[in-house]
Amino acid sequence: MELMDAPSLRIRGGHPDFLDLPWDRPLTEWNHPRRLHLPKGISRHEVRFFGYESGIYAVKELSVVAARHEYEILRGLEDLDAPTVIPVGIIERPWLAPDEEQSGAVITAYLPHAFSYREILSGPGFGDRREQMLDAFALLLVELHLLGCYWGDCSLSNVLYRYDADRIAVTMVDAETSELVAELSKGQRESDLAIMIDNVAGGMADIAAAGNVDLDHADLALGEDIADRYRNLWREITHDEVIALDERFRITDRIRRINDLGFEIEDLQLHPEAGGHRLTIGVTVGGRTFHSRRLRALTGIEATEEQARQILTDLAHYRANRGDLPDDSSAIHWRAAAFEPLMSSIRSLDPRRAADPVQAFSDFLHHRYVLCANLGRDVPNDEAFADWVQSDQPGYPIR
Repeated sequence: MELMDAPSLRIRGGHPDFLDLPWDRPLTEWNHPRRLHLPKGISRHEVRFFGYESGIYAVKELSVVAARHEYEILRGLEDLDAPTVIPVGIIERPWLAPDEEQSGAVITAYLPHAFSYREILSGPGFGDRREQMLDAFALLLVELHLLGCYWGDCSLSNVLYRYDADRIAVTMVDAETSELVAELSKGQRESDLAIMIDNVAGGMADIAAAGNVDLDHADLALGEDIADRYRNLWREITHDEVIALDERFRITDRIRRINDLGFEIEDLQLHPEAGGHRLTIGVTVGGRTFHSRRLRALTGIEATEEQARQILTDLAHYRANRGDLPDDSSAIHWRAAAFEPLMSSIRSLDPRRAADPVQAFSDFLHHRYVLCANLGRDVPNDEAFADWVQSDQPGYPIR
């Protein structure tokens, strides 16, 4: 490689230097032994995956101007604990003009256990998990807007899905057109929804055409459905609530409802109404990390939000049955006596379970709950695990 053809690389610590990749050539010309063929959504830019000992990485080739912007937005969203892919590095090819399509690249960490929406489509619309996926998509938009992120190009192709206990979690993978501000206006939020509605309709039309489905039977109103779910959720999280002075229990109820959705409460405002007989409750809501943060703080376990919620329930169950343990040490005892042995057993199962053991653990917890309910008694983990394996390790039922 000539010096004039040497790329400029900015790579975060803890990752490979990526110097073994042929940055002097366009990504489409790479025939590299590290390349992996993994599922991906539709992208206007070339995206390829490469495997290293430290993990799998996605390389997206685009102009330096766009690459710099996307990298900084992703870093900012990461600092906010937003549900986005993790930016790892940025590449610049100084021998090309900065606005030229192949002059730069962004490297992100590959999201494990993820899939695109096309992988679980059934006919012109979503399959059995349609409701879960639409709820998750709306929830992602709410999360991003609460954090001050205007997406600008929200579409089904710009996200990845993961199973998250009994639900589905959605992760943003494309921030090229995004902006971060202190607080979005209603106009900005509605603009994002309008773009999403158009993009989703276009995506569903493309899928219908690819499947030789008449356009009249394509789910072109899918974006409108997502927007309705978004508006209902936004209203629940952000509205002011008026209560009587003797209804202060409703303050706790309001906080609990928001926490149950996974959102953090950053600020609670209580304003007396004229006459002093009523209070207006206002909340400032942060990211959707309430349960995952709590689980991490108590046990050091990394899990997605709904997985964490289910696992925290198991920890509470363990505490209730071990009254001899002080609260500050029960989490350590639970991890050593319950979680780690079960995780070890899960990893010894077939590869489909070992690949995502925390989700498998959540599936086991649900199976144990159903077993206890059917038998009318508590079932020890060993007995429940044996029954789960014998039952072919079922997951959560599709709702």
